[in-house]
Amino acid sequence: MKPSCLTLDQQLRELVALASVSSVDPDLDMSNRPITQTLAQWCEDLGFHCRLDEVAPGKFNLLARIGHGEQGLLLAGHTDTVPYDRQGWIYDPLTLTEHQGRLYGLGIADMKAFFALALQAAATLPLQTLRAPLLILATCDEESSMRGAQALAREDVQGLRQALIGEPTGMRPVALHKGILMQELRLQGRSGHSSDPDLGHSALEAMHECITTLLSFREEIQARYRQPLFHVPVPTLNLGSIHGGDNPNRICAQCCLQFDLRPLPDMPVPALLEELETRLLAVSHRHQVGMDLHPLYPGTPAFRCRDEAPILQVCEQLSSLPRGAAAFATEAPFLQALDLDTVILGPGDIDVAHQPNEYLQRSRLAPMQNLLHQLIRHFCLT
Repeated sequence: MKPSCLTLDQQLRELVALASVSSVDPDLDMSNRPITQTLAQWCEDLGFHCRLDEVAPGKFNLLARIGHGEQGLLLAGHTDTVPYDRQGWIYDPLTLTEHQGRLYGLGIADMKAFFALALQAAATLPLQTLRAPLLILATCDEESSMRGAQALAREDVQGLRQALIGEPTGMRPVALHKGILMQELRLQGRSGHSSDPDLGHSALEAMHECITTLLSFREEIQARYRQPLFHVPVPTLNLGSIHGGDNPNRICAQCCLQFDLRPLPDMPVPALLEELETRLLAVSHRHQVGMDLHPLYPGTPAFRCRDEAPILQVCEQLSSLPRGAAAFATEAPFLQALDLDTVILGPGDIDVAHQPNEYLQRSRLAPMQNLLHQLIRHFCLT
């Protein structure tokens, strides 16, 4: 059955049923092959030329293109979801369920519904007469590593200039978001009998001073950098996990702290991290412990769309909402690096993402489909 014959609800139901969890835990991680193959078939039925790129074993990007020319439009999203716990769900997370105007299902807001809406919008247009190309991009592993977006090359987006990512923004165009860096700080001391502190060098006591240093650093950067468009208008630094020692009567020889830093756009992140590492090294020297500070993954840069970008101006007009900012990270910086003006705009709400009973308001479906229809018409037809 072709997408033009499938209703929007049928497409949504099928996408939710296709489990596509990505996780840093190998026991939870899944391939996204089934969902990308399904999307590719729907796109091909509409006349798109499709390519599936395996960017890692079992992990695929779908690039579906139609039309030729320049200054075209990219509609982008990720196919993966976060892991889920069935016990926390009222309904089966892999079965689309409607109740009181809400559509419940894993990934329905973040962000499987966007693909169905994009295809439904495209199906209502004369795609064989496009004056500029339209590309639908479905990536892998956005929730775990961003490697799908990182694998894109400039030739993949040839002929395109504008991009929309359908992440959950409540229909508001988002023109900037914070970055995210996850760091691990490891201290190596020397164990000894706890009855005499001189018998060892406590990594735990050194970590105590390192934490004080991190919190002081946080206060300084929050006083130095501010962007009022964000709900939390300053950069954040969160102490997320700590492990150390093995027994109360032994001087702690090893301690490990993991933390994240969410910088604002335009912050000089490499210089700030170098400054922080210098301060932490001074602490480790005072306590005579070894130190290693390293990223847990490459990180996602902060993002800002240029004010004069056509996609931003058109999205503000079509949504009747001014641009906003998001605290969460997206694939936008990687698309921007390919010289695409990029805006984030989707029908879901971030407040219900990554938790049990994720839902999407049915009332958002028609407005979002119409907005996508108008975007394709504006950038690819007229």
